[in-house]
Amino acid sequence: MFDPVILIHGAWQGSWAWQDLIGQLEARGLECHAVDLPGNGADATPLGEVTLELYAQHVEGILDGLDRPVSLVAHSGGGNVATAVAEARPDRVARIVYLAGMMLPSGMSFGDLLAQENARDRGLIGIGDHLLWSSDRSTSSVPTQAAVEIFYHDADPADAREAAGKLTPQPESGRAVAANWTVERFGAVPRLYVECSLDRSIDISLQRRMQELVPGTVVRTLDTGHAPQLSAPDRLADIVWPFLANQ
Repeated sequence: MFDPVILIHGAWQGSWAWQDLIGQLEARGLECHAVDLPGNGADATPLGEVTLELYAQHVEGILDGLDRPVSLVAHSGGGNVATAVAEARPDRVARIVYLAGMMLPSGMSFGDLLAQENARDRGLIGIGDHLLWSSDRSTSSVPTQAAVEIFYHDADPADAREAAGKLTPQPESGRAVAANWTVERFGAVPRLYVECSLDRSIDISLQRRMQELVPGTVVRTLDTGHAPQLSAPDRLADIVWPFLANQ
């Protein structure tokens, strides 16, 4: 019997982002559970209450409802959540897939990485300059056209616009975060990093820098943009299936 899979979306997204990939994985016999993190997707948690700890607790609640270890699949900013869950529950997390994900050293945020890598000077800010902010800059939103061009540029145009239209506001308290972890707990969990070589959101150079900073991860490459779960779910499933099936 295969371990169940919990799929964790990235910023501004929701469980809907995994629909096409879930179909591919379930056809291969995997039990899938896509989450709406607190304040995201269809979850109504007030944005002011959102924290990385709350995200992790939410995923742990799903984990506790299952009777065996699980695999985590985390996209983009969902990588921070997967790291926090694995650190808290290494006995229940069998493996993690980071999909163009934020796999970072303990205590480092993605903003820290951007600063360290001089991302602005190198033109690697991604969606950052397109965001629309609340008056207190506590919450950001992604304009539809910017989402199409940066997140979904290689997807079917109709699918891209539909996905972009589903994005919801994201609090910085759930986005500008850093997970703390130890070698003995998170560090002992097997990891697969699926890098997206045509990514306009998290440039491939940044993805590879994260791989260097958190060594010991198996790496596979897709020639897609930031969201292959939308643009190439069949090819993504082919890559992650052997790892998720522990083959």
